[in-house]
Amino acid sequence: MKRLLTILLVPLGLAAFPAVTYAEHSWGTYHWATSTPFTLGLGDNVSSKWDAYLGEASTDWTSSSVLDTQIVAGGTTSDPKKCRPTSGRVEVCNANYGGAWLGLAQIWVSSSHIYQATSKMNDFYFNKEKYNKPEWRRFVMCQEVGHTFGLDHQNENFNDANLGSCMDYTSNPLGPPSNEHPNSHDYEQLERIYNAHQDGSTTVAQIAAKAPSAMNDIDFSGPGQWGRLIRSTNRGLTELYELDFGGGYKLFTFVIWAAGEDRGRR
Repeated sequence: MKRLLTILLVPLGLAAFPAVTYAEHSWGTYHWATSTPFTLGLGDNVSSKWDAYLGEASTDWTSSSVLDTQIVAGGTTSDPKKCRPTSGRVEVCNANYGGAWLGLAQIWVSSSHIYQATSKMNDFYFNKEKYNKPEWRRFVMCQEVGHTFGLDHQNENFNDANLGSCMDYTSNPLGPPSNEHPNSHDYEQLERIYNAHQDGSTTVAQIAAKAPSAMNDIDFSGPGQWGRLIRSTNRGLTELYELDFGGGYKLFTFVIWAAGEDRGRR
């Protein structure tokens, strides 16, 4: 598995760390169609080991001035391994997905609008000593949920100094600084995304999807179903896939591979 996860940049002290110039880290132009502020549901399909981390991520991201999140009953609890999407919200799941990736986020889009999303935590790794720690669970949950709002990574180098943001890759979430939570730049990026898109319609609602039925019916848990690779960074540890269904409908998959593992392409 080659995937790890995104990192958080938490500044420790100005004397210890040089000034950081933050780059834009939006996920293309993709965003939920809405006007601000808005509330987005996070479907709870996770086990008791993950409930606290989902709650923390929800609280963290709700600190944004443009976004509130609300934990709601999951729509795929009967089979969280499949983690089927629900129109108008994010489904958050954990299961043993097998070796390859630690966490991934998927967004379903119509043109530039996100209309459903999933975040998945892979217990294949989180049951292992290296990752079965609060800092890794917190970091991965925060990042994968953050992707579903339209955020990309702040940094994709696993080995440089932490930025203090869960949207920064790291091999040491504890730092210092800690990469377990969003930082001010993440909130500023959300403001730029959503204040620039005051839409007259909304995709933050449980609406009947017009998309091809295949967009929901495929098992999206393996790279064989993710479409074409459109970006690979950090020596292939982080990748972005696009599956184009035509008519402006696409599925994007952000994945972090666990280093040294077989990706298990299918």
